[in-house]
Amino acid sequence: MKMKLKSSIGNTAFSIVAFRVVAFLLGSFLLMIAFQHVSAQTPTESSTGFAPLDQWRDAIIAGNLASLKALYSSDPPAEILANNVATGADADIGFWLALRAQGMKLEIVRIKERPGVESIIFKAEVRSSSSAGQIVNVTDAQAWRNQGGQWRLLSAERTDAPHLKQPADMKKDIYPEDADANADIKAAEQKAATEHKRILLVFGANWCFDCHVLDLAFQRPDLAPILASGYVLVHVDIGLDGKKNASVAQQFNVPLDKGVPVLAVIDSDGTVIVSQKNGEFEDTRSLTPEALLEFLNKWKPPAQGA
Repeated sequence: MKMKLKSSIGNTAFSIVAFRVVAFLLGSFLLMIAFQHVSAQTPTESSTGFAPLDQWRDAIIAGNLASLKALYSSDPPAEILANNVATGADADIGFWLALRAQGMKLEIVRIKERPGVESIIFKAEVRSSSSAGQIVNVTDAQAWRNQGGQWRLLSAERTDAPHLKQPADMKKDIYPEDADANADIKAAEQKAATEHKRILLVFGANWCFDCHVLDLAFQRPDLAPILASGYVLVHVDIGLDGKKNASVAQQFNVPLDKGVPVLAVIDSDGTVIVSQKNGEFEDTRSLTPEALLEFLNKWKPPAQGA
């Protein structure tokens, strides 16, 4: 009887220990699952360096309509240009929340600071649950203003799923400050006459984001050969005030008040073949490669003997 009692007590103690081990392991497993779930729901994106933009991004990830709407200016109303179409704050908010972002990486292209104003251009990679977890790419240029101690989004120019490569920065000196436009055009005319080409004048500036987009586009393998074989490229700087080389623009019938980049094609003798009049490439970031290809093919010089 004593031997059976000791055996029973031993078995009971072993069962208690085994139960505690199983309970501990199960608890640890559930805790790990909960931690992973919380981590997946918590924004882990790094700071952009501008706190209101971080708050804007985090409100989108959290799906917090009230917090997001509070970041948009209401007086004056925020001005939004989406894919070159004028909309408003509600439409912009609706677009971002409809993505149901699980994560959002912002790559800052440029931040320009002025007293009470922040101008920011960034590329967004949104991990969207509305697109089966796929990445949605967006380019956005935002202007923020400090209104009574509260930063609010004053305007934005958004391009959804751009077709052309967007620059990571705007450091390239496409338009050297000391360039002599008249001398550059004269040299291009001489070269074009010798090589049976036309001159492609691109008016713009280093501060122009779309000018950098166009510069990248001209390096594409489907565009670069046509540009090289048919044109001599000349960049004409309009300067910080947009008025530099105004006489050159006037000479070639190029309006500078419709935005840049703006293009003109001239012959080797200076005759204007075509000049853009309505800001056709002002929003280059939203153009397709086909649109650029069509322009270059349309205005390239005719084949010799044709």
